[in-house]
Amino acid sequence: MAFSIHTHSCILFSRARLVCGALVLISLLSGCASPITTRVSSFQQWPSDVAGGSFGFLAPADHTRELEQASYANLVAIELVKQGLQPATSGQPARILVDLSVTSQLDNRSYSRPVYQDQYIYRPGYRDAAGRIYPGYWMPDPFGSRYVGNQQLMQTVQVSHLRLRLLDTQGPAGSSPRTVFESNATHEGAPSPLPSVAPYLVRAVFEGFPGANGRVQVVRFKADTGEVIRK
Repeated sequence: MAFSIHTHSCILFSRARLVCGALVLISLLSGCASPITTRVSSFQQWPSDVAGGSFGFLAPADHTRELEQASYANLVAIELVKQGLQPATSGQPARILVDLSVTSQLDNRSYSRPVYQDQYIYRPGYRDAAGRIYPGYWMPDPFGSRYVGNQQLMQTVQVSHLRLRLLDTQGPAGSSPRTVFESNATHEGAPSPLPSVAPYLVRAVFEGFPGANGRVQVVRFKADTGEVIRK
């Protein structure tokens, strides 16, 4: 069944070298074997009698990405079925309405890393007892490189965001649907296609669903298998 959705939409130097002092950030942004980290905040007043109820998606506000957004809706639908809900059949009013938004944007951020410079010392020439002359020469400082300051660099980060609201239509006659669950999930990393990030955002939102009201958590996934990392 198809659902409609609502979206908002070392360079090396002879006398100096740079030492990679931002390994943690670079590793995060490269996505290379590092966990996929999402940050989630959720609020809920989940009804106790909703099991077995139906759900449907609100109509999209942005019609330029309907197929893409529908794929995200399908991910949410799978998770809702796991929670005991069922897709509303055609023409059937849904008890739970789903308001979904999945977006991303690029953000240029600055960070600093330490710079170390190779130090050299001069060994003066000398004449030995036999009269042989040995010229002076420069040699690396035995104490190694010296910290000379920080270098400011720029890094492009993709910020992917999912916002999910679940509204309950069951209430007094004439009343508006009330929000019974809302959640925001964010992932920051190297620029990558949003469809490859969205499944993790959806799964993060439903990790421990519905959870405590006002819950804030970090959900990490293994980069190679996609499994949730549980401590």
